[in-house]
Amino acid sequence: AFGASPGNAARALPAAVDIQPACLGLYCGRTVLSVNGSVETYGDCGVCPRGQRTDENKICRECLGSPDRYDWLYLGFMAMLPLVLHWFFIEWYSGKKSSSALLQHLTALLECSVAAVVTLLLGDPVGSLHIRSCRVKKLSDWYTMLYNPSPDYITTVHCTHEAVYPLYTIVFIYYAFCLVLMMLLRPLLVKKIACGLGRSDRFKSIYAALYFFPILTVLQAVGGGLLYYAFPYIILVLSLVTLAVYLSASEVEFFKDLLVRKKRLVVLFSHWLLHAYGIISISKLDKLEQDLPLLALVPAPALFYLMTAKYTEPSRILSEGGNGH
Repeated sequence: AFGASPGNAARALPAAVDIQPACLGLYCGRTVLSVNGSVETYGDCGVCPRGQRTDENKICRECLGSPDRYDWLYLGFMAMLPLVLHWFFIEWYSGKKSSSALLQHLTALLECSVAAVVTLLLGDPVGSLHIRSCRVKKLSDWYTMLYNPSPDYITTVHCTHEAVYPLYTIVFIYYAFCLVLMMLLRPLLVKKIACGLGRSDRFKSIYAALYFFPILTVLQAVGGGLLYYAFPYIILVLSLVTLAVYLSASEVEFFKDLLVRKKRLVVLFSHWLLHAYGIISISKLDKLEQDLPLLALVPAPALFYLMTAKYTEPSRILSEGGNGH
């Protein structure tokens, strides 16, 4: 052994280090079987267990981080979607003479709030509103099923796992609780208080929820990663469009028109909150001295509409066109 030349030792070293073949695939990794001091024993290359993702050395490591501000804003957006849709369809089917709309709005808010709290409490660690998560690094982290390797172009190594744990599955759990709570609370409430509606109309808002919950589930399953990066801009665009449609449909032209009915003010303030949420999601409030002044732009679209609505009145345009002719 002492007589071995340095060249022979250098040639023998790689054979002792390169024990296992390379782990192929972008998301395939080796699980840690045992730890003896600083020495770890790894298993075969394959899928990482739930709550783990691969590191730069293709080793499955447990997710010990917590969601950052942008992650929480994304979860808040996904939590708001069913609530906003509930409110829209309740208002759509409640009718102008129904006095039950407000109580149904509050019930929908209660359902979604309880579902969110229960979802967080059941997350890891159980019993706490804090959750541990893996860091989102790129768009492909949401679609690991598209990156299963085929070393021999025949056999596929399935390494699909939740690399963005738990941002992907926690939304499905939340929607499930929302649906269960709605089915437990809303039918009894509507049957008791929806006296101003016909027998066939009083449950239409619940029937609408039975349609949009599967749609939201498919949307999260297929486009969760795209929504993660695009939701701030979706909020801004949709809130601007819906505000303009509401103001025009309600024939609001002056500030005094908003003060006549409190409901219009509530809708206006709700859109302003959505505007602020979208701006905060885009800026992430990383630099408060630069980002907070952007919130002053929140009332700008509504003020612009109210100041220019009288100049775009269709009857006025037609009358001026007729006089000019």
